[in-house]
Amino acid sequence: MIARSDITGLVLAGGRGSRMGGVDKGLQTYKGVPLALHATLRLLPQVASVMINANRNIAAYESFGAAVWPDSLPDFAGPLAGFLAGLEHCETPWLVTVPCDTPEFPADLVERLAAAADAEGAEIAVAACPEAGAMRAQPVFCLLRADLIDSLVRFTEQGGSKIDRWTAQHRRVEVPFDDARAFFNANTADELRQLQDG
Repeated sequence: MIARSDITGLVLAGGRGSRMGGVDKGLQTYKGVPLALHATLRLLPQVASVMINANRNIAAYESFGAAVWPDSLPDFAGPLAGFLAGLEHCETPWLVTVPCDTPEFPADLVERLAAAADAEGAEIAVAACPEAGAMRAQPVFCLLRADLIDSLVRFTEQGGSKIDRWTAQHRRVEVPFDDARAFFNANTADELRQLQDG
């Protein structure tokens, strides 16, 4: 079994927030709490410890009580840059990533990803949920072995930026979750209002 103590959590808050008008998305409030803090508090009971990947307003994120690491890759290179920052500082055998803009992700997310990875002998476990009548992978909800860092460095050095293309190179399992709403993410101000009103 993959124990909770074997897993470090990483909240991805390093994006440009371009679809939200360029604001720092992780600091936008949901139910009166910054999105990234909401994600941190939801993830903390599921893992040994939590880190945050952020590229702006570092002091604000540090006030949440977690270690904050910016991308080592330049120019807001996307979620895989966040994965890489997390792996560079991960001291456990496994890292699990969640985005800052999906505050209601399942409370048993990590447990179920870990159980599937263990059962399938997988190096990577990715959540999937119903979307438009089919199960669709949610690749930013990702449990991965920390020793995949060398593979990810090679992939990004070659210009790779798509999570699915990188994870496809490894033993990967998709883990189905029934509740699509748990994975609803607020990319825009309207979606954040929709989430608040939900």
